[in-house]
Amino acid sequence: MAKVARRRRMAEADESEGEFDPTYLHTTIISRPLLELMEKGADEDRHDVVIDLNFKYQHGLAAAQERTLELMRERLEVTEEQIDRRKTKLSPQYVMGALTAAQIRGLADLVYSGMYDDWPSEFVNRTVFMIWPDFGLDAHIVKSAATVKADAAQRSFSADGSDIVWAVVDSGVDGGHAHFRRHGTLDLSSLETPLKHLDFTNDFNGAGSTSVDPLAPSPEEQKAALTDELGHGTHVAGIIAGAYQQDPAEIAEMTLRDVPDAGVELGDGPPGGRFPEPAEISRLRQTPAGTKDFYNYTVETVRGIAPRAKIVSYKVLDAQGAGKMSNILAALAHIQSVNEHGRWMRIHGVNLSVGYGFNPEWFACGQSPLCVEVNRLVRSGVVVVVSAGNSGYGSKITKMTGTIRAGMLMTINDPGNADLAITVGSTHREMPHVFGASYFSSKGPTGDGRRKPDLLAPGERIVSCAAGTYAAERTHGGDPSRLYLDRSGTSMAAPHVSGAIAAFLSIRREFIGQPERVKRIFLDTATDLGRDPYMQGAGMLDLMRAIQSV
Repeated sequence: MAKVARRRRMAEADESEGEFDPTYLHTTIISRPLLELMEKGADEDRHDVVIDLNFKYQHGLAAAQERTLELMRERLEVTEEQIDRRKTKLSPQYVMGALTAAQIRGLADLVYSGMYDDWPSEFVNRTVFMIWPDFGLDAHIVKSAATVKADAAQRSFSADGSDIVWAVVDSGVDGGHAHFRRHGTLDLSSLETPLKHLDFTNDFNGAGSTSVDPLAPSPEEQKAALTDELGHGTHVAGIIAGAYQQDPAEIAEMTLRDVPDAGVELGDGPPGGRFPEPAEISRLRQTPAGTKDFYNYTVETVRGIAPRAKIVSYKVLDAQGAGKMSNILAALAHIQSVNEHGRWMRIHGVNLSVGYGFNPEWFACGQSPLCVEVNRLVRSGVVVVVSAGNSGYGSKITKMTGTIRAGMLMTINDPGNADLAITVGSTHREMPHVFGASYFSSKGPTGDGRRKPDLLAPGERIVSCAAGTYAAERTHGGDPSRLYLDRSGTSMAAPHVSGAIAAFLSIRREFIGQPERVKRIFLDTATDLGRDPYMQGAGMLDLMRAIQSV
């Protein structure tokens, strides 16, 4: 902070003497976190960036994007290989790519010293608003369904998610898991207008390709989106939708033609998702010696909160659980295109159990590119549910106690800081009134003082589908396609809310395309756990009360 202040004072002094060095103003166009990354490396080091264009540019966003790309090629020698054409084409507000530190500084200099031979004396003449780092992302049911009253809603109102489509923006979804066969959860060909699964972690068109149709993914890409090397996205999707039901052997052996609700042919297993074997649950436990151990048992039925909802997989995290902010920006832009920017609601909701920690010192809280795009998507009619993050507990240093472990306020992760998102914290799966908010769940307020999280939902030891590396340590030679395991985190809490809203919309269809009204309904009908609003928000999710309130 002192270094930046000194630069600003020097810039003011130089201006008063008639001399001006634009590098002193880098912090007003190069975001603080990116500048910090650049200062740690050399000029030739590349940094993944998201160039946020000036939406007030007098010739419009399309022209701003075109002129910025032209400037980068002609003045800064940026190659086509450095530009992510697909993401840039999907997101007219941004230019995505990998620039060297020298090129980033050069772009900032050009913005201030005259981009096209004339000084941009007014803001409307600038094509670039700010340059951000392409932030790295972090991956944030048997009994928890009853906690939020999803089982009662299914029995009483048939609120099962029928004809509702939910996007899971995560590490992919395992198309071979039995959980998604019974109701054809991942089969998008049966929709009125078929949709496609997409993978933004790989370039399926080749680096620097200029002939990219972002709305027409290849079969290879769709297959990749239904592969989950990590297992996080599959676990999330299984909480939202799908079901496993053990059936008598004679039913399980029925042919596909005889099964009225046959699912898509994804993975191995009997036609239509009929299985004679029970589902196998693997739970984590700690031995008396303090080491990890697992124990397995079987159940006949495992259901998502909205078992008949459809899931669209948008893969933004790789096998290690790593990804880029631009992956999410591109996914949200694609959903906008699919929905024709609110004119035709084909995808009704989005679950984002991913994000990154945000420091309000960087920029106005809730105004980062990712938060802006989340708000824009909500205004177009899509419900966006976001995990609050797992950074609500950490280390504090005081003169009296030294370093201690304690709860941490103002720890909501992006994009949970987005005002219109439904930001979800975690509570106990069975006893929320006793245990309240989970100690690890990120806490409010936001950096600018708004109340977050919005809701709590079960996020401790939640049972859902096993896949990828999550499943590898639990299989013990068993069948991974019918394996379920427990995971904890706000990543598991958010899909409870996504599933509940999908179930709600399936029987209260007049609220489709009205996400802000839907948010208000669920906040107004939440169960107060008697905890601080910065920890519990409005309270715990209650699907039955939400349905009965309208």
